[in-house]
Amino acid sequence: MLRQFIVAMFLLAVVPPALAALDDVQLPPGFAIEEYADVPNARSLALGDKGTLFVSNRKGRSVYAVVENDDGSTRTIDLLDGMSTPNGIAFHKGDLYVAEIDRVYRYADIEDNLEDVPDGVVLDIDLPSDRHHGWRYIGFGPDDKLYVSIGAPCNVCDEYDYAQIIRVNTDGTGRETYASGIRNSVGFTWHPESDELWFTDNGRDMMGDDLPPGELNRAPRQGLHFGFPYCHAGDILDPKFGKERECKNYTPPAQKLGPHVAPLGLAFYTGDMFPGEYHNQAFIAEHGSWNRSKKIGYRISLVRVDGNQAVSYEPFAYGWLQGQSVSGRPVDVIVKQDGSLLVSDDYAGKIYRISYVGDAE
Repeated sequence: MLRQFIVAMFLLAVVPPALAALDDVQLPPGFAIEEYADVPNARSLALGDKGTLFVSNRKGRSVYAVVENDDGSTRTIDLLDGMSTPNGIAFHKGDLYVAEIDRVYRYADIEDNLEDVPDGVVLDIDLPSDRHHGWRYIGFGPDDKLYVSIGAPCNVCDEYDYAQIIRVNTDGTGRETYASGIRNSVGFTWHPESDELWFTDNGRDMMGDDLPPGELNRAPRQGLHFGFPYCHAGDILDPKFGKERECKNYTPPAQKLGPHVAPLGLAFYTGDMFPGEYHNQAFIAEHGSWNRSKKIGYRISLVRVDGNQAVSYEPFAYGWLQGQSVSGRPVDVIVKQDGSLLVSDDYAGKIYRISYVGDAE
Protein backbone atom coordinates (compact mmCIF):
# COMPACT_ATOMS: atom_id res chain seq x y z
CA MET A 1 0.00 0.00 0.00
CA LEU A 2 2.81 2.40 0.88
CA ARG A 3 4.53 1.60 -2.42
CA GLN A 4 1.33 2.32 -4.39
CA PHE A 5 0.94 5.62 -2.58
CA ILE A 6 4.53 6.62 -3.38
CA VAL A 7 4.09 5.70 -7.08
CA ALA A 8 0.86 7.71 -7.24
CA MET A 9 2.51 10.77 -5.71
CA PHE A 10 5.41 10.41 -8.13
CA LEU A 11 3.08 10.36 -11.12
CA LEU A 12 1.24 13.44 -9.88
CA ALA A 13 4.58 15.21 -9.55
CA VAL A 14 5.93 14.40 -12.99
CA VAL A 15 2.77 14.48 -15.16
CA PRO A 16 1.74 18.09 -15.94
CA PRO A 17 -1.87 18.77 -14.83
CA ALA A 18 -2.93 19.95 -18.32
CA LEU A 19 -1.69 16.71 -19.87
CA ALA A 20 -3.41 14.61 -17.24
CA ALA A 21 -6.62 16.60 -17.84
CA LEU A 22 -6.70 15.49 -21.48
CA ASP A 23 -7.55 12.01 -20.23
CA ASP A 24 -10.84 13.50 -19.04
CA VAL A 25 -11.73 15.03 -22.42
CA GLN A 26 -14.52 13.13 -24.15
CA LEU A 27 -14.83 13.05 -27.94
CA PRO A 28 -17.03 11.19 -30.43
CA PRO A 29 -15.79 7.70 -31.37
CA GLY A 30 -12.74 7.74 -33.63
CA PHE A 31 -11.42 11.12 -32.49
CA ALA A 32 -8.30 11.80 -30.41
CA ILE A 33 -6.88 14.86 -28.66
CA GLU A 34 -3.23 15.62 -27.88
CA GLU A 35 -1.11 18.53 -26.78
CA TYR A 36 0.29 20.39 -29.77
CA ALA A 37 2.22 23.29 -28.21
CA ASP A 38 2.82 25.29 -25.04
CA VAL A 39 1.78 28.93 -25.40
CA PRO A 40 1.19 31.13 -22.34
CA ASN A 41 -2.41 32.40 -22.10
CA ALA A 42 -3.11 31.14 -25.64
CA ARG A 43 -5.98 33.11 -27.18
CA SER A 44 -6.74 33.84 -30.85
CA LEU A 45 -5.33 31.70 -33.65
CA ALA A 46 -4.29 32.43 -37.24
CA LEU A 47 -2.58 30.17 -39.78
CA GLY A 48 0.04 31.31 -42.26
CA ASP A 49 0.32 30.03 -45.82
CA LYS A 50 3.46 28.06 -44.88
CA GLY A 51 1.82 26.41 -41.89
CA THR A 52 2.96 28.76 -39.14
CA LEU A 53 0.43 29.00 -36.32
CA PHE A 54 0.18 32.50 -34.86
CA VAL A 55 -1.18 32.75 -31.32
CA SER A 56 -2.13 35.87 -29.36
CA ASN A 57 -1.82 36.41 -25.62
CA ARG A 58 -4.41 38.75 -24.13
CA LYS A 59 -3.29 38.90 -20.50
CA GLY A 60 0.38 39.01 -21.42
CA ARG A 61 2.02 41.33 -23.89
CA SER A 62 3.10 38.90 -26.59
CA VAL A 63 2.26 37.23 -29.86
CA TYR A 64 3.75 33.81 -30.58
CA ALA A 65 4.53 31.71 -33.63
CA VAL A 66 4.35 27.91 -33.44
CA VAL A 67 6.48 26.13 -36.04
CA GLU A 68 6.58 22.40 -36.71
CA ASN A 69 9.94 20.63 -36.70
CA ASP A 70 10.83 17.89 -39.18
CA ASP A 71 10.00 15.19 -36.61
CA GLY A 72 6.50 16.57 -36.07
CA SER A 73 7.26 18.26 -32.76
CA THR A 74 6.76 22.02 -32.40
CA ARG A 75 8.73 24.98 -31.17
CA THR A 76 7.24 28.23 -29.96
CA ILE A 77 8.79 31.56 -30.95
CA ASP A 78 8.16 34.71 -28.91
CA LEU A 79 7.36 36.80 -31.95
CA LEU A 80 6.26 40.16 -30.53
CA ASP A 81 6.60 41.49 -27.01
CA GLY A 82 5.73 44.63 -25.07
CA MET A 83 2.27 44.99 -26.60
CA SER A 84 -0.97 46.04 -24.89
CA THR A 85 -3.68 43.34 -24.79
CA PRO A 86 -2.87 41.88 -28.24
CA ASN A 87 -5.90 39.61 -28.51
CA GLY A 88 -6.93 39.90 -32.17
CA ILE A 89 -4.71 38.47 -34.92
CA ALA A 90 -5.24 37.74 -38.61
CA PHE A 91 -3.07 36.53 -41.50
CA HIS A 92 -3.70 37.98 -44.95
CA LYS A 93 -1.64 37.74 -48.14
CA GLY A 94 1.61 37.09 -46.29
CA ASP A 95 1.15 39.76 -43.62
CA LEU A 96 0.24 39.42 -39.94
CA TYR A 97 -2.28 41.84 -38.42
CA VAL A 98 -2.32 42.29 -34.64
CA ALA A 99 -4.97 44.29 -32.77
CA GLU A 100 -4.35 46.03 -29.50
CA ILE A 101 -7.30 47.74 -27.84
CA ASP A 102 -7.05 51.02 -29.76
CA ARG A 103 -4.93 50.19 -32.80
CA VAL A 104 -4.11 47.53 -35.38
CA TYR A 105 -0.58 46.79 -36.66
CA ARG A 106 0.49 45.12 -39.90
CA TYR A 107 3.73 43.11 -40.06
CA ALA A 108 4.80 42.47 -43.65
CA ASP A 109 6.01 39.09 -44.98
CA ILE A 110 5.85 37.65 -41.50
CA GLU A 111 6.63 33.99 -42.26
CA ASP A 112 9.91 35.01 -43.89
CA ASN A 113 10.87 37.09 -40.86
CA LEU A 114 9.97 35.02 -37.81
CA GLU A 115 13.38 35.51 -36.21
CA ASP A 116 13.68 39.19 -37.13
CA VAL A 117 10.22 40.74 -37.24
CA PRO A 118 10.02 44.06 -39.11
CA ASP A 119 8.49 47.10 -37.46
CA GLY A 120 4.74 47.13 -37.55
CA VAL A 121 2.75 49.68 -39.52
CA VAL A 122 -0.23 51.15 -37.66
CA LEU A 123 -3.42 51.13 -39.70
CA ASP A 124 -5.30 54.37 -40.19
CA ILE A 125 -8.28 53.41 -38.05
CA ASP A 126 -9.78 55.09 -34.99
CA LEU A 127 -10.67 52.58 -32.27
CA PRO A 128 -11.96 53.27 -28.74
CA SER A 129 -9.59 52.78 -25.81
CA ASP A 130 -12.11 51.43 -23.27
CA ARG A 131 -10.78 48.29 -21.62
CA HIS A 132 -14.17 46.80 -20.70
CA HIS A 133 -14.78 44.36 -23.60
CA GLY A 134 -11.96 46.28 -25.31
CA TRP A 135 -9.89 43.33 -26.47
CA ARG A 136 -10.35 43.02 -30.22
CA TYR A 137 -11.19 40.10 -32.45
CA ILE A 138 -10.27 40.59 -36.11
CA GLY A 139 -10.44 38.67 -39.37
CA PHE A 140 -10.36 39.12 -43.14
CA GLY A 141 -13.51 38.45 -45.09
CA PRO A 142 -13.93 37.12 -48.65
CA ASP A 143 -14.11 40.78 -49.72
CA ASP A 144 -10.46 41.30 -48.61
CA LYS A 145 -11.62 43.75 -45.93
CA LEU A 146 -10.55 43.61 -42.30
CA TYR A 147 -13.43 43.07 -39.86
CA VAL A 148 -13.04 44.31 -36.27
CA SER A 149 -15.30 43.67 -33.29
CA ILE A 150 -16.04 46.60 -30.98
CA GLY A 151 -17.64 45.32 -27.78
CA ALA A 152 -19.95 47.31 -25.52
CA PRO A 153 -17.95 49.10 -22.78
CA CYS A 154 -20.24 47.70 -20.08
CA ASN A 155 -22.36 44.78 -19.03
CA VAL A 156 -25.41 46.42 -20.60
CA CYS A 157 -25.66 50.00 -21.88
CA ASP A 158 -26.67 51.96 -24.96
CA GLU A 159 -23.54 53.63 -26.34
CA TYR A 160 -23.17 55.03 -29.85
CA ASP A 161 -20.38 53.51 -31.99
CA TYR A 162 -20.05 50.42 -29.78
CA ALA A 163 -21.58 46.92 -29.82
CA GLN A 164 -20.84 46.35 -33.49
CA ILE A 165 -18.60 44.72 -36.06
CA ILE A 166 -16.96 47.18 -38.42
CA ARG A 167 -14.90 46.63 -41.57
CA VAL A 168 -12.08 48.61 -43.16
CA ASN A 169 -9.68 48.39 -46.07
CA THR A 170 -6.29 46.76 -45.52
CA ASP A 171 -4.77 50.15 -44.65
CA GLY A 172 -7.54 50.99 -42.18
CA THR A 173 -9.41 53.46 -44.39
CA GLY A 174 -13.01 53.17 -45.55
CA ARG A 175 -14.48 52.33 -42.15
CA GLU A 176 -18.11 51.26 -42.11
CA THR A 177 -20.39 49.43 -39.72
CA TYR A 178 -21.22 45.97 -41.00
CA ALA A 179 -23.47 44.71 -38.17
CA SER A 180 -24.73 46.22 -34.90
CA GLY A 181 -26.56 45.26 -31.72
CA ILE A 182 -23.73 42.89 -30.77
CA ARG A 183 -22.71 42.97 -27.11
CA ASN A 184 -19.26 41.41 -27.45
CA SER A 185 -18.23 39.13 -30.29
CA VAL A 186 -14.90 37.38 -29.76
CA GLY A 187 -15.23 35.05 -32.71
CA PHE A 188 -16.40 35.26 -36.29
CA THR A 189 -15.83 33.58 -39.63
CA TRP A 190 -17.42 33.18 -43.06
CA HIS A 191 -19.35 30.24 -44.38
CA PRO A 192 -17.10 28.42 -46.89
CA GLU A 193 -19.83 28.20 -49.54
CA SER A 194 -22.11 31.22 -49.07
CA ASP A 195 -19.40 33.66 -47.83
CA GLU A 196 -21.88 34.88 -45.20
CA LEU A 197 -20.56 36.20 -41.90
CA TRP A 198 -21.28 34.05 -38.83
CA PHE A 199 -20.30 35.22 -35.35
CA THR A 200 -20.66 34.38 -31.67
CA ASP A 201 -21.95 36.85 -29.11
CA ASN A 202 -21.72 36.81 -25.32
CA GLY A 203 -25.03 37.55 -23.63
CA ARG A 204 -25.35 40.10 -20.83
CA ASP A 205 -24.78 39.15 -17.21
CA MET A 206 -26.88 39.57 -14.05
CA MET A 207 -30.14 38.15 -15.37
CA GLY A 208 -29.85 34.87 -13.46
CA ASP A 209 -28.30 31.47 -14.10
CA ASP A 210 -30.28 30.63 -17.22
CA LEU A 211 -30.80 33.95 -19.01
CA PRO A 212 -29.94 34.99 -21.58
CA PRO A 213 -28.56 32.27 -23.91
CA GLY A 214 -25.29 32.81 -25.71
CA GLU A 215 -25.67 33.34 -29.43
CA LEU A 216 -24.43 32.08 -32.77
CA ASN A 217 -25.49 34.67 -35.33
CA ARG A 218 -25.61 34.86 -39.12
CA ALA A 219 -25.28 38.13 -41.03
CA PRO A 220 -26.04 37.44 -44.71
CA ARG A 221 -25.85 41.15 -45.54
CA GLN A 222 -24.67 44.45 -44.13
CA GLY A 223 -26.89 46.57 -41.89
CA LEU A 224 -28.59 44.03 -39.61
CA HIS A 225 -29.16 44.79 -35.93
CA PHE A 226 -28.97 41.83 -33.53
CA GLY A 227 -30.82 43.39 -30.61
CA PHE A 228 -28.35 44.46 -27.92
CA PRO A 229 -29.06 46.16 -25.55
CA TYR A 230 -32.81 46.10 -26.20
CA CYS A 231 -33.50 42.45 -26.94
CA HIS A 232 -31.45 39.35 -26.10
CA ALA A 233 -31.32 36.06 -28.02
CA GLY A 234 -34.20 37.08 -30.27
CA ASP A 235 -37.05 36.99 -27.75
CA ILE A 236 -35.98 38.37 -24.34
CA LEU A 237 -36.59 42.08 -23.79
CA ASP A 238 -34.02 43.73 -21.56
CA PRO A 239 -35.58 44.74 -18.20
CA LYS A 240 -34.17 48.28 -18.54
CA PHE A 241 -33.45 49.01 -22.20
CA GLY A 242 -36.23 46.88 -23.68
CA LYS A 243 -39.05 49.17 -22.60
CA GLU A 244 -41.25 50.20 -25.54
CA ARG A 245 -39.26 47.89 -27.83
CA GLU A 246 -40.25 44.73 -29.72
CA CYS A 247 -37.89 41.82 -30.38
CA LYS A 248 -39.44 41.27 -33.80
CA ASN A 249 -37.61 44.39 -34.99
CA TYR A 250 -34.19 42.76 -34.54
CA THR A 251 -32.41 39.80 -36.11
CA PRO A 252 -32.65 36.65 -33.95
CA PRO A 253 -29.70 34.28 -33.50
CA ALA A 254 -29.17 31.43 -35.91
CA GLN A 255 -28.72 29.21 -32.85
CA LYS A 256 -29.22 29.85 -29.15
CA LEU A 257 -26.33 28.48 -27.11
CA GLY A 258 -26.01 27.70 -23.41
CA PRO A 259 -26.55 30.56 -20.93
CA HIS A 260 -23.28 32.22 -19.94
CA VAL A 261 -21.12 29.56 -21.66
CA ALA A 262 -19.06 32.45 -23.15
CA PRO A 263 -18.92 31.35 -26.82
CA LEU A 264 -15.73 32.70 -28.39
CA GLY A 265 -13.88 31.43 -31.48
CA LEU A 266 -15.63 29.42 -34.18
CA ALA A 267 -14.66 27.66 -37.38
CA PHE A 268 -16.49 25.84 -40.14
CA TYR A 269 -14.81 22.52 -40.77
CA THR A 270 -13.29 22.56 -44.27
CA GLY A 271 -10.68 19.79 -43.97
CA ASP A 272 -10.60 16.24 -45.34
CA MET A 273 -9.60 14.33 -42.19
CA PHE A 274 -12.94 14.22 -40.33
CA PRO A 275 -15.85 12.10 -41.57
CA GLY A 276 -18.09 13.70 -44.19
CA GLU A 277 -20.87 14.52 -41.71
CA TYR A 278 -18.62 17.24 -40.25
CA HIS A 279 -17.98 19.02 -43.54
CA ASN A 280 -18.96 22.71 -43.33
CA GLN A 281 -20.25 22.27 -39.78
CA ALA A 282 -19.53 24.91 -37.09
CA PHE A 283 -17.24 24.26 -34.12
CA ILE A 284 -17.42 26.77 -31.25
CA ALA A 285 -15.01 27.25 -28.35
CA GLU A 286 -17.03 27.79 -25.18
CA HIS A 287 -14.75 29.52 -22.68
CA GLY A 288 -17.05 28.77 -19.74
CA SER A 289 -19.31 30.62 -17.34
CA TRP A 290 -18.49 32.87 -14.42
CA ASN A 291 -21.87 34.60 -13.90
CA ARG A 292 -23.60 31.42 -12.78
CA SER A 293 -24.06 29.51 -9.50
CA LYS A 294 -22.93 26.30 -11.26
CA LYS A 295 -20.34 26.40 -14.02
CA ILE A 296 -21.16 25.28 -17.57
CA GLY A 297 -19.33 25.45 -20.89
CA TYR A 298 -15.57 24.83 -20.87
CA ARG A 299 -15.86 22.73 -24.04
CA ILE A 300 -15.98 22.65 -27.83
CA SER A 301 -19.54 22.53 -29.12
CA LEU A 302 -20.81 21.59 -32.55
CA VAL A 303 -23.59 23.39 -34.36
CA ARG A 304 -24.80 21.40 -37.32
CA VAL A 305 -25.73 23.53 -40.28
CA ASP A 306 -27.92 22.69 -43.25
CA GLY A 307 -27.42 25.31 -45.95
CA ASN A 308 -27.79 28.63 -44.17
CA GLN A 309 -29.77 27.22 -41.23
CA ALA A 310 -28.46 25.93 -37.90
CA VAL A 311 -30.32 22.71 -37.11
CA SER A 312 -28.75 21.35 -33.89
CA TYR A 313 -26.39 22.18 -31.02
CA GLU A 314 -24.41 19.52 -29.17
CA PRO A 315 -21.15 19.02 -27.25
CA PHE A 316 -18.20 17.77 -29.28
CA ALA A 317 -15.19 17.88 -26.93
CA TYR A 318 -15.84 18.22 -23.20
CA GLY A 319 -14.24 17.29 -19.89
CA TRP A 320 -12.23 20.39 -18.98
CA LEU A 321 -14.98 20.86 -16.39
CA GLN A 322 -15.22 18.04 -13.83
CA GLY A 323 -17.98 18.81 -11.38
CA GLN A 324 -17.11 22.41 -10.59
CA SER A 325 -13.34 21.93 -11.04
CA VAL A 326 -11.79 23.51 -14.16
CA SER A 327 -8.66 22.28 -15.95
CA GLY A 328 -8.98 24.20 -19.22
CA ARG A 329 -10.86 26.99 -20.99
CA PRO A 330 -11.09 26.76 -24.82
CA VAL A 331 -10.77 30.11 -26.60
CA ASP A 332 -10.36 29.62 -30.34
CA VAL A 333 -10.51 26.89 -32.97
CA ILE A 334 -8.94 26.68 -36.40
CA VAL A 335 -8.68 24.00 -39.09
CA LYS A 336 -5.07 23.00 -39.73
CA GLN A 337 -3.85 22.22 -43.25
CA ASP A 338 -3.83 18.49 -42.51
CA GLY A 339 -7.52 18.61 -41.57
CA SER A 340 -7.08 18.39 -37.82
CA LEU A 341 -8.66 20.94 -35.48
CA LEU A 342 -6.44 23.14 -33.31
CA VAL A 343 -7.82 24.52 -30.04
CA SER A 344 -6.31 27.24 -27.84
CA ASP A 345 -6.64 27.15 -24.04
CA ASP A 346 -5.73 30.32 -22.15
CA TYR A 347 -6.20 28.70 -18.73
CA ALA A 348 -3.70 25.85 -19.21
CA GLY A 349 -1.53 27.75 -21.71
CA LYS A 350 -1.83 25.06 -24.34
CA ILE A 351 -2.71 24.40 -27.97
CA TYR A 352 -4.47 21.07 -28.50
CA ARG A 353 -4.81 19.09 -31.72
CA ILE A 354 -7.98 17.07 -32.35
CA SER A 355 -7.64 14.47 -35.08
CA TYR A 356 -9.72 11.66 -36.50
CA VAL A 357 -7.99 8.30 -36.18
CA GLY A 358 -10.88 6.05 -37.18
CA ASP A 359 -12.24 2.95 -35.50
CA ALA A 360 -10.08 1.60 -32.71
CA GLU A 361 -11.06 -2.00 -33.50
